[in-house]
Order: sequence, then structure tokens, then C-alpha cells
Amino acid sequence: MFGPEGPSLRELAVQALSSVERGYDLLAPKFDHTPFRTPDSVLSAVTTALARTGPYDDGLDLCCGTGAGVEVLAEVCRRSVTGVDFSAGMLDVARRRVRAAGEPRVDWVRADARALPFAPAFDLVVSFGAFGHFLPRELPGLFAQVHSVLRPGGCFVFPVVAPPGPMSPVYWMLLGFDAVMRVRNALWRPPFVMYYRAFRLGEVRSELARGGFQVELQALPEFGRRRDGSPRVRMVVARRRAD
Repeated sequence: MFGPEGPSLRELAVQALSSVERGYDLLAPKFDHTPFRTPDSVLSAVTTALARTGPYDDGLDLCCGTGAGVEVLAEVCRRSVTGVDFSAGMLDVARRRVRAAGEPRVDWVRADARALPFAPAFDLVVSFGAFGHFLPRELPGLFAQVHSVLRPGGCFVFPVVAPPGPMSPVYWMLLGFDAVMRVRNALWRPPFVMYYRAFRLGEVRSELARGGFQVELQALPEFGRRRDGSPRVRMVVARRRAD
């Protein structure tokens, strides 16, 4: 599961018993050598899809981590790209690995996604693999923050992988992981919020619509379809309605 350059079992245990922020500060130097990083195939497919609807002027990568989404935005934004994350360690790695030359300008901001320090300054907001760190009750506030930093007509975009069925070993692995995290958080402080099965597409669409977004789902054809004909990976495109 982890390559030789990834974290050891002991390091993972220390991180899991920390807060989310401290845990990612510790994990940051080895994060890109773990399965937690969004696969390049997903990043490439989203870049291709955005290129068809762009270009955009200014983009924001929400919970940017080590900057993989910033590199996506740099391909489709003409003027500026901003990565925001609350982990100083992840931002330090991102600054070193993402080298900007010329346009667009790249900036890095340390901030909590639940309290973004921006005006409506972006045409495009993306996020990759971060929603498991937010409890369902936090989504309305999170989406309100994204709405507040988008210009009217701007888009909030993120990929969603179809959940595995109960016949898949992955289903039981994720179920077990979430159960362990719930026990951990019931017994240990500070909590480490990370749940793979709490982010449900139907509920997310409803909350986005309530938050003032017009929501569209786009299949990413690079990943094909499941036996029932549904896409394996979708891209959610939530457009801020004109005021």
C-alpha cells in the first residue's frame, strides 16, 4: 500500500492520534508517496474537462495539500491561481514542488476552508480528496464559503468516484476504516475527522442547490462505466447563480 518512501506504520499511528492539522503537518513530507494523494489519472481527466469549458481567469484550490490541484488550475487559468490549506506543513511542500514560471501567478494562503479570507475573486474553485475531513453538518457552511469567494457565474468543481457495492472488498475496507475512526474519535482527543463514506452525492447536490448553486454532473469518460451503466467517475460542476 505504501512505497519505501512513504510513512512507516509508527508514523501513521502518531499522525492518526494527532489533530487533523497536526497530522497533516507530520505527513506532509511523505504525503505524495501514499495512496491518499489524488491519482494523476483523475487530475488529468479533470484538467481535460475544464479545458473544454475554459479558459478561466482566477482559480482557487480548496484544501490544496501538496498542490496537485494547483497544477490543474495552472493549465486552465490565465491570470492567477491560489492554493489554500490549513496545514503549514502541506503548504511548505506545495511551495517547493510547484514551480510557477510566468502566467498564471501562483499564491499560497494558510487558512481554514470554513472561514476563507477572500472576496468574490475567483471564476473557478476546485477541490480534490478533501471532503472526508468535513462532517455532513459542516457542508452547508463549507459550501457557503465557496459561494462567497466565487464571482457570479463562477464554478465550483470536484470529482466524485462512484461508491463500491457491498460485493466489493473495497466497500468493506472503507466501512471498516470509518468504524475505526468513529471509535477513535469517541475515545481520543483531539478528534481526527476523516470518513470515506460520509460524503454522499445526493445529499451534496441538495446542499449545493440550497446554497445558491446550479448543479450539473458530467461523466469523466476516461474511467468508463459500471455494469449498471452509471459512470465510474463524475465531475460535479456547481455554478454560482447570478445575483
